[in-house]
Amino acid sequence: MSKHRAPRLAARRGRAGALALALGVTIAVGGAAVGVLPQVSAGQASAQQAPRSTPTPSAIETAALDVFTTAGSTSTKARTGASHEAVQAGGRTATASATADPAPPAGSGQGRRIVFDQGDQRVWLIKGDGEVERTYRVSGSKFENLKPGSYEVQSKTRHATAYDASGTMEYFVRFATGFSEPIGFHSVPRDNSGKLEQTKAQLGQRLSAGCVRQWQPDAIALWDFAPVGTKVVVTR
Repeated sequence: MSKHRAPRLAARRGRAGALALALGVTIAVGGAAVGVLPQVSAGQASAQQAPRSTPTPSAIETAALDVFTTAGSTSTKARTGASHEAVQAGGRTATASATADPAPPAGSGQGRRIVFDQGDQRVWLIKGDGEVERTYRVSGSKFENLKPGSYEVQSKTRHATAYDASGTMEYFVRFATGFSEPIGFHSVPRDNSGKLEQTKAQLGQRLSAGCVRQWQPDAIALWDFAPVGTKVVVTR
């Protein structure tokens, strides 16, 4: 190689080395810059970028019914135009309904009367014009000692004692006689320690030995409704 070419080659090599050095610094700086960028996980990114979902019509209707049924400020009929409203939601049926008290049994007589349905374990106090003044669950006899038919109130005793002296009851309204003892409407009995013999939640079940047990407010209502001679209709 000639001497005059050596300096040129050295110069070219020097410039190439400087270029390589500059490129390496740029890559290093770029890598450092990437390293300090905020890190966002895939879940966070999707949560930030995902648009808010729009409820489907069925979800909106179901939510509206849920709010309505728990608020208790407006009747179902007023809100939905009917006593029963079914909404299809997610393949299942959601039902909002105003549960009305059942009507007295067919063939339970006319005029002012007390109706006791043994099958449903329910009593109706019915006024002379046929309007139901009150209806409620009761607990009648576990035994078949009361035949369906028409009776009348025979006597009333404010405080009474069980036939076997096992407890006491109030507002006893007698209207029939069982195998040997009187049958009447009265409050849920208390045993001799003062404890109620059943709970309110158990009304509707046959739990007595012959009479018709009522929760005390209902027992008082029937006592006030039924003077001696009031008609009592017992249905099956």
